Amino acid sequence: MLHPDASTRQTLEQRIDALAPGMEIYKPEGRGPFPVVIQLHGCGGKKALQGRWAAQAREAGWAAVVVDSYRHRKISNLEAYSMVCTGLKLWGKERAGDAYAALEWARRQSWADPQCMALAGWSHGGWTALDALAMHPGKEMEAATGLTGFPKEPLAGVVGAFLVYPFAGPGSVARMKGLRVDVSPVAIVGTHDMIVGGRSLARTLENMSTPGAPIDVHLFEGATHAFDEIEARDMRVTYDPDVTANSQDIYREYLTGLRTGVPNVRAAG
Repeated sequence: MLHPDASTRQTLEQRIDALAPGMEIYKPEGRGPFPVVIQLHGCGGKKALQGRWAAQAREAGWAAVVVDSYRHRKISNLEAYSMVCTGLKLWGKERAGDAYAALEWARRQSWADPQCMALAGWSHGGWTALDALAMHPGKEMEAATGLTGFPKEPLAGVVGAFLVYPFAGPGSVARMKGLRVDVSPVAIVGTHDMIVGGRSLARTLENMSTPGAPIDVHLFEGATHAFDEIEARDMRVTYDPDVTANSQDIYREYLTGLRTGVPNVRAAG
């Protein structure tokens, strides 16, 4: 299924209710309000690495919400790798509905700062984040996500985007149209990424149309896809502790910078 059909359509409220039980929340000490980053996992599903990255966000003074996009869809590990990772099911633009729902959920929490929010995505989650930042409210979002009942600006309060080896190939709305909002995105790419591309992906991201600052790509020589996954069992990927540490430093510093003064999201056009 490449596009949502009538049988799978939901309201944004229904998606929030479906996602909430599977969310993992990492908050700094204190009452807040805290800036909030929504973390979107790769096509293999929610893994332990998300908690390690969320700890970096918490150290930067942010609350991290790790979203499980498979639990409510009942997507098994086998189905994830055979259907989602191969592009046969759940494209980024459809899954963007989870990003919009998680953002709306976070805005309603007493401990959250609705004026300082960000999206972070790994691989398929990066695709999702990019497409969420590219689509226009109204018919385009509704058709792509299968959701109705969006607020006037589903990206209200979003001030940043952090992308780790994101997919930006055929089927990516962001690749075709560019980003709609100005969030000064940062991306991490490895030169030896055989899954989403290395230098070619870096060029695609650097050339992607944005309404403000271009995507700031950090290219790590020799790094593969999923370089941050200690538990990886894929022959195409190699865990690299140094690249992981450097990338997490960039994540922490990026979020710290956003917290200390980046303006609210601005729509282009």
